[in-house]
Amino acid sequence: MKRTRGRIVHVESLGDLDRRLAAGARRLSGWRVRAVDLTDRTAELRGCRVAGASFLGCRFAPGVGDELSAAGALVLPAIPDVPVDVHRAALYSPGELYDTVVAGGEYDGSLDARAYAWAQRPGDAEDELAKTLHDHVVDQALQSWVRERRMVGVMGGHAALRGEQGYADAARLGHLLGGSLVVATGGGPGAMEAANLGARLAGRPAGELDRALTELAQVPSYRPSVTAWAAAARLVTERVPEPRETLGIPTWHYGHEPPNLFATAVAKYFRNAVREAILLEVCDAGIVFLPGAAGTVQEVFQDACENYYADESSIAPMVLVGEEHWTRTLPVWPLLQALARGRAMEPHVHLVDTVEEAAALMVG
Repeated sequence: MKRTRGRIVHVESLGDLDRRLAAGARRLSGWRVRAVDLTDRTAELRGCRVAGASFLGCRFAPGVGDELSAAGALVLPAIPDVPVDVHRAALYSPGELYDTVVAGGEYDGSLDARAYAWAQRPGDAEDELAKTLHDHVVDQALQSWVRERRMVGVMGGHAALRGEQGYADAARLGHLLGGSLVVATGGGPGAMEAANLGARLAGRPAGELDRALTELAQVPSYRPSVTAWAAAARLVTERVPEPRETLGIPTWHYGHEPPNLFATAVAKYFRNAVREAILLEVCDAGIVFLPGAAGTVQEVFQDACENYYADESSIAPMVLVGEEHWTRTLPVWPLLQALARGRAMEPHVHLVDTVEEAAALMVG
């Protein structure tokens, strides 16, 4: 369904509003008018039935907002001194989060950095409301985005450096999966960045991925400079004008770890608990777990809990990659096997040693 049709109508410019009104629209139920200056449209608004409409961060002539509320519309003002748009209607793009870097500046002044700094300061009730509203609209945008897509998750450690074998393995996995599924990750650095990179280049020759890995290895980490790390990624993205879709779901809770630039769509949350649950929920085609530490172990058992209580029609495959890691370094596999034994999830839980085996299980 097009965004300009149907039960929910998004209006994000004065020109769009005028066009709709000129076409005869007078019943605005289900309309979401966002950040539009309506100061000079008082007469037009008074001529419409506004019950059920939402006006988010709009400007009105004095008293008109109260009139609309009394007529049954939802009128939410813009919240001052908040770096993010709490009424946004779409997911982020990497370019939006890295706006200053795209313009040739430093990461420190970017939307992503400013949002993190704001989130870390002691906040009042209005700040907490802004975070809640922001995460709610991002959640709505994400639900709409994934609705027509088949999602597979790739979970793994944030500490993998560009140039390391673990990073290259994650990139190859994303490349193998991204040809037939949409790859979703936690949206951060390390294995998450690598999987988004591989998925972004899915369908293109493996040599292009090898070239990208070689170039990125020149700036292995976002420390000491996020700007340099992001700039290296931008050089890779600029060579691929039509990338495959891939999703990142990061959080400003871990804002010291910047989001990667290879996800084509970014659902960034303030609340990490919300983000963790949603990341697992959207991966309807299953999840591949690469070697990781405490965070990845947590994700394994969060996902296992959902599968443990699910019926046969609702189970999503789980594939752990790395026999040595998951049986000896962090012996998650024996416990996962014990949990699955005799349950509907048992045939859908796998331990393999290579990303090629993992991709074959998921794609098959």
